[in-house]
Amino acid sequence: MGRLDADEARHQRRHRITVEATPDLAHPERIRVAGRELLNFCSNDYLGLRTHPALIQAASECMRQHGLGAGASHLVTGHSFEHHALESELAAFTHRERALLFSSGYMANLGVLSALSARHDLILADRLNHASLLDGARLAGARLRRYPHLQPVGAEGARLIVTDGVFSMDGDVAPVRELAALAQQHGALLMVDDAHGLGVLGAEGGGTLEQAGLDAGAVPILIGTLGKAFGSCGAFVAGDAALIDSLIQRARTYIYTTALPPAIAAATRAALRLSLREPWRRQHLHSLVQRFRTGAIALGLPLPSSAAMTPIQPLIVETSARALALSEALSALGFWVSAIRPPTVPQGSARLRVTLSAAHSQSQVDGLLEALATVFA
Repeated sequence: MGRLDADEARHQRRHRITVEATPDLAHPERIRVAGRELLNFCSNDYLGLRTHPALIQAASECMRQHGLGAGASHLVTGHSFEHHALESELAAFTHRERALLFSSGYMANLGVLSALSARHDLILADRLNHASLLDGARLAGARLRRYPHLQPVGAEGARLIVTDGVFSMDGDVAPVRELAALAQQHGALLMVDDAHGLGVLGAEGGGTLEQAGLDAGAVPILIGTLGKAFGSCGAFVAGDAALIDSLIQRARTYIYTTALPPAIAAATRAALRLSLREPWRRQHLHSLVQRFRTGAIALGLPLPSSAAMTPIQPLIVETSARALALSEALSALGFWVSAIRPPTVPQGSARLRVTLSAAHSQSQVDGLLEALATVFA
């Protein structure tokens, strides 16, 4: 039996869906699949910004001035005014000296870890870190020591301690205060990938670190993505000037790739302004998270005990077959919730990964809870 056949037999073969045009740009929570309109509860568009008119206008105006593509890497002729302005604004947003744009979060993590560690350096990492953090350590040829999820131990001799801020499949939050103290104790650098926290957590959307009250001194390397709360795409690294200059010299995933389109940078600048100017988006999102959790607990749905007040609320159903069946049943009722299966998550922990957005309404969350009660029954 081939590998694809084996994946199919285990209900672990991945299949893509094709999303058609968004039915109404004023309602980014709605998608159309195979001619059917569905409520989307598995997007990372946490603030509901991806179809906002301000982003579309900023991108359109920029394309009239710059065209579509950047035309080259940042170090050749691809670094436009829009890129430079966005980096400055991201540095100010994260209260760091400088920021550096990457084409994706995966590339940012690969580039940083391979640039800052050498063969046989020790990297301490949470067992459930994003795959890009694990691959970055392997690419560098470093020694990777993975501690039990949320239970950091064994930092002696570590050059880097790396963690997700909010874990993408579980929705729980890293113990960043404990990690910062551990890094300081052992002279290690702490790197936090806050892809799912920035824009969402903290009064100003400063993410996991704002919520924990940690500054750049405690967490010198911060990774952020732009395709989640900010509704755009790409990623950035924020830190002091020496860190950023070092990455410009040594991060191969920055040096040897075409820059993001300037229009993406322009749209992201608009999204960043909106996220700061409209805190109601975070407040509404947090009220929806509370509403969902309260309802799910009342219904006896299988929320993990570690789930936190983040937009990611997984329902653990153990087997891949059951996760797929539940996802298909929800689709029939008009709700799109993806089934997440091994190897993305550990064996025996297949799940429905519910994600909430500021674009959702309270009545839509109530409708999802009713549908979940039906399919689980």
